[in-house]
Amino acid sequence: MTDISSVLHQDQEEEEKARCEWDFHLSTIISSCNNLSGSGCDTIGVLEFDPCGNFLASGGIARKIRIYTVKSIEREGERRIGDAPLALDHSNACDFFICTPAKLGSIKWKPGLGSRVLGSGDYDGVVMEYDLEKKMPVFERDEHGGRRVWSIDYCHSDPVLGASGSDDGTMQMWDPRCGDNGKCLAMVQPTKEYSTPVCCVEFNPFKGPIVAVGCADRRVYAYDTRKMLDPLFVLDGHEKAVTYIRFLDERTIISSSIDGCLKMWNAEDQKVLRTYKGHSNSRRFVGLSVWKSGGLICCGSENNQVFVYDKRWGEPIWMYGREPRHEHGFVSSVCWQQKDENQCTLVAGDSDGVLRVFNGKRK
Repeated sequence: MTDISSVLHQDQEEEEKARCEWDFHLSTIISSCNNLSGSGCDTIGVLEFDPCGNFLASGGIARKIRIYTVKSIEREGERRIGDAPLALDHSNACDFFICTPAKLGSIKWKPGLGSRVLGSGDYDGVVMEYDLEKKMPVFERDEHGGRRVWSIDYCHSDPVLGASGSDDGTMQMWDPRCGDNGKCLAMVQPTKEYSTPVCCVEFNPFKGPIVAVGCADRRVYAYDTRKMLDPLFVLDGHEKAVTYIRFLDERTIISSSIDGCLKMWNAEDQKVLRTYKGHSNSRRFVGLSVWKSGGLICCGSENNQVFVYDKRWGEPIWMYGREPRHEHGFVSSVCWQQKDENQCTLVAGDSDGVLRVFNGKRK
């Protein structure tokens, strides 16, 4: 029998108006003279904090990986004029950069190695790993037939194990310890009748040998890495391609789509728990990041705004926007630094190659 009180409580939560319990402010803007043309030649497609939250890596169209220390992008002690954000140039804020052979679709810190190794997937279908101390590649695999790699990730229980999703319609798992340039341990083609791009890959960082895959066919597929013949479950509810997936906790998945909404799913019964709307997203990758301890979700938008959602409400609780400098400007990537429950740092990158650093504190 259904618990009436729990149903009423749920209805009250749904009717409760979204409220912002945080004070956010723009602390730093990082740009360069190349950003002024608005050509999109330095679009920042991906941002990733390392597991300890000490370093930020960025990648994208410019064919380089930039590495920043958190101290270099915040610089709270430097003098500002009034409440204006600190303005920095990439050449001064960036600790160093590594040139890459192709445009980057994804970067990911390799767990368990003290923030020393960073993996990448590029537009030529190549997966590489870079030793950041030596500033050179240490691993390369080219098994996607030259088709763009949209996403890579590493298994948290076995950090050497990686996965990549590509325009070739496959998700491949690989292990450098097996030789053969990272032999493919398993490969799935979620849409078996016809090949549609795999846009995102995410291992469950909390529990079990689970990897989730988001595809251009509007669905999310989840697999047991020990037996990948058929998916464990399928999440079907978006109207267009699924561009990002993130685990909020061990049984909750957040997905983003170019149908203009985010969805929160219960992985146990494959039900939609909440749909988040307000941002503009109809054809581009605009980024998705979840701040697990704070219960906040962030995405970019095609109208040059950053949107923050509280997992409890479908409407945005905070947004930051600016007037576009050119017709096609958009926020292309976002990333939370995983701090404690009462303060946070959010970084957003855009199609002009500009980084904006936001600090937040609980009210």
